[in-house]
Amino acid sequence: MQKIKAALFDLDGVLVDTAKYHYLAWKRLARELGFEFTKEDNEALKGVSRMKSLDILLSVGGLTFDEETKKQLATKKNAWYVEYLEGIDESELLKNVENTLKHLRACGIRTAIGSASKNTPLILKKTGLDQYFDAVVDGNDVSKAKPDPEVFLLGAQRLGCAPKECMVFEDSLAGIQAANTAGMFSIYLGSTDAGSNADMVIRDMTEFHFPFE
Repeated sequence: MQKIKAALFDLDGVLVDTAKYHYLAWKRLARELGFEFTKEDNEALKGVSRMKSLDILLSVGGLTFDEETKKQLATKKNAWYVEYLEGIDESELLKNVENTLKHLRACGIRTAIGSASKNTPLILKKTGLDQYFDAVVDGNDVSKAKPDPEVFLLGAQRLGCAPKECMVFEDSLAGIQAANTAGMFSIYLGSTDAGSNADMVIRDMTEFHFPFE
C-alpha cells in the first residue's frame, strides 16, 4: 500500500453523533406531511445530500412536489436541524475520536473533513473539532453528492496529497464507494456486512491503530 500522508473524515456518524438530529428533523417533516419515517427508512439517507435525502423521504410517503416546494421543505428541515444543533458540545464526539485525531497529527498525517453537510462549520465549532483539521470540504463546496468522489478528491487537493496517499473514514455505503472510486484507502465504521466493499472495517475509533502493521 502507498504510504499514507492524509486522512479524510466524514462527519455525521464518524466523528460526531449528530446523525440522530438529522433523523429527528426528517421524522418531524414526515409527520407534518402525514406519514411516518422510521429509523430503517433513515438508513438510506446516510452520506446523501439534503435534496436527495428529501427525494427519498418523499418516496417513502408516496408524495411528489414541484422543485420550489421541495426547496421550502428542505429549508424547513434544515432549520429544525440547526435548532437541535445549538445545544451540542464535545459530549457528542464518538468514541476515541479526539485521541485518534491527536495521534494522527502527531504522526504527521494531514487531516480534512469530507462531508455532505452544509452545517459542518457549526458542528466543528460547537464540538471543538475545528482545531484538528487542515482543510474542510462540505456541502457548500461541492455540487455532486457521494457516491461521487468529488468531496474527497477536493479534500486531497486542498491537503496537497495524491488520492492514493489518503485514507477515508466513512459510515455509509455511498461514502465507501466514493472513497474507492477516488482511489483512496477506505475505512468503514460499522458492521462488517455493510462495510464489505471497504479496505478496512472497524466498529469505532477504539479499534483503529496507526501506523498500519
